[in-house]
Amino acid sequence: MKKEELVVLIVDDSPLIAERLTRILNGLKNVKQVLHAGSFTDAMNILSVLKPDLMLLDINLPDKSGIELLRTISINKWELMVIMFTNHSSDYYRDLCKSLGAYYFFDKTNEFEKIPDFIRHVQLE
Repeated sequence: MKKEELVVLIVDDSPLIAERLTRILNGLKNVKQVLHAGSFTDAMNILSVLKPDLMLLDINLPDKSGIELLRTISINKWELMVIMFTNHSSDYYRDLCKSLGAYYFFDKTNEFEKIPDFIRHVQLE
């Protein structure tokens, strides 16, 4: 049975980005709930209680790197689709994030508008 309604966690320290993404994602039929964490610590607190289906993760966070969060998710083998969403779009970061289990990598500057369509088509088992 495929999961048709997603719980999405946005991990980004920019309230403007989080608010904009939340508005957009709340308009998608396959999104049930959008959560927001502004730091590594906030994200870990949410992940310890809730099990989102999908995470939009920035690399730059105020307390620890999003890469550390991705590494933690990978080490603990949490079932969570992680999509990197950052201004650090060099091949180095893309390759590192993919090696740590990121499903996809979006450049905030050039690919912001592609995110809703991508999430609209996500189907999890």
